[in-house]
Amino acid sequence: MAGEIDWTSRENKVAGIVLLVGGALLVKSFLGGLPGLNGSVLMVFRVLCIAAITYGVRILLHPRAIVMLFLGFSAGVPILLIFSSLSLWLGEAGVEKNAVTYFSWAALGYSFKFVWAPLIDKLPLPVLNRLLGRRRSWLLVSQLAVMIAILWMAFTDPAIGPASLTVMAFATVMLGFSSATQDIVIDAYRVESAGPDLQALLSSTYIAGYRIGMIVAGAGALYLASYFGSTREAYSYSAWMNTYLAMAGVMLVGVVTTLIVAEPANPRADSHQYSASDYLRFLLVFVIAVVAFILVFYFSAALAESAKSSLGESLNNQNLASFVVSTLRLATGAIVAWFVARALVSVGVGNQQMIQESYVDPIRDFFQRYGVGLALLLLALVGLYRVSDIVMGVIANVFYQDMGYTKIQIANVSKVFGLLMTIAGGFLGGFLAMRFGVMRILFLGAVLSAVTNLLFILLAESSASMLMLYVVIGADNLSAGLASAAFIAFLSSLTNISFTAVQYAIFSSLMTLFPKILGGYSGSIVESMGYSNFFTMTALLTLPVLVLIFFARKRFNDKIVIKPG
Repeated sequence: MAGEIDWTSRENKVAGIVLLVGGALLVKSFLGGLPGLNGSVLMVFRVLCIAAITYGVRILLHPRAIVMLFLGFSAGVPILLIFSSLSLWLGEAGVEKNAVTYFSWAALGYSFKFVWAPLIDKLPLPVLNRLLGRRRSWLLVSQLAVMIAILWMAFTDPAIGPASLTVMAFATVMLGFSSATQDIVIDAYRVESAGPDLQALLSSTYIAGYRIGMIVAGAGALYLASYFGSTREAYSYSAWMNTYLAMAGVMLVGVVTTLIVAEPANPRADSHQYSASDYLRFLLVFVIAVVAFILVFYFSAALAESAKSSLGESLNNQNLASFVVSTLRLATGAIVAWFVARALVSVGVGNQQMIQESYVDPIRDFFQRYGVGLALLLLALVGLYRVSDIVMGVIANVFYQDMGYTKIQIANVSKVFGLLMTIAGGFLGGFLAMRFGVMRILFLGAVLSAVTNLLFILLAESSASMLMLYVVIGADNLSAGLASAAFIAFLSSLTNISFTAVQYAIFSSLMTLFPKILGGYSGSIVESMGYSNFFTMTALLTLPVLVLIFFARKRFNDKIVIKPG
């Protein structure tokens, strides 16, 4: 297998030893420290360990995997600039908590990126498409849009008043949608850039890069804001401005990578060649449909609030009423947008064949390749696989605080050590998937997820112990990284290379839909049954996943096979 490592090579053996020793010493430095090392000396030691790990990775990994490491980093930076880092900035600026929820709209781009994925897949960008190719041109544009959005946020002080807060919200939404667009292109690039035997390795290095980007945008941004002099007691806009300017500069890593890598060789050209007019009309149909969706939301706002209040009284459950009304409102907007798009196509505004290839063919292809029964089984697995860890993750930080751990302790263990363990788990999952097959490691990842969730019961029933916190978070993140690497490789294997952007966008949106809905009720569940029973419940949520993997493995080839068009 081309993706396997040749362990007979002396250089590879040395690199493997350096990687393991460097990783072990780095973990040890976080767990219990090292005698005689503290302060700046300990920091230098950790940097040397990271350098040793980097050397081992560089020797052992395929060049395409190194590319995915840097692109994963670029994808991981924006997400925390939207959520945790931004939330802290707004908190220090004196913004009320209920106003902060306004910024949750920025996450819509990640949940509904499959809507405009066909546009990314089909529409060539003028000039750039000829210079860079379709994937790299869209990748560059999305990365520049991410940088512009971060700069826009940097030059906006949310403390000035409602007007500046609204501007910040628009900038945040732009960051969410441009970041989601970057994800669409990177996912397609990863699937198309290497053969089937390298997909597990590419997935693991992508996760590693993504997590490193999250460390930089999460812990790194907080350290910078603190260094520049902003605190909750003494808010400094210039400190946060400089922090976000630095984060915009960090995105140059992705831009440079995009400019120097090669365009992936897509074995299938478009079955139909379209004119510039066709592409522009396709874009026009998409924009008008989106406007129709927005108008439905805008004009239904008052009716929705009234319906939530009435239904909440009838059901005696305001949260459930809000969920039902919001779902119906979303579905109504989507249906109206669909009918508007169909009407425009029927009167000749859009090219019907082009719309068919963009939206209908990717879905039809999936069901034709696997058959209706297996396709539904695989989609159920995609939608449920991450339910346990996402539902757990929603309440995790609140749980740590309730157990008596400080914010600094939580940040050091979960944001730094935990992410490092996720990276290690990602590499381990990638290598194991290449060695034993994706479906086996999917099963192992689900089992470990259940076991580590049960470990949280020990944490809940014991007094605050830093050693216990390190052990539980370390085990949880290691298993999550392992499962994620196998799961991304599994999603890649489901795609037809002719429809990579669209199909992978659908899968990645589906995998978080139900877990996010259920996760919204985590707080209510904990209040009603307590932490120990809640952790038991999240472990039991894994059982249906294990059953699905068992039946899927019997009917699904346990090798990564990326289907050509």
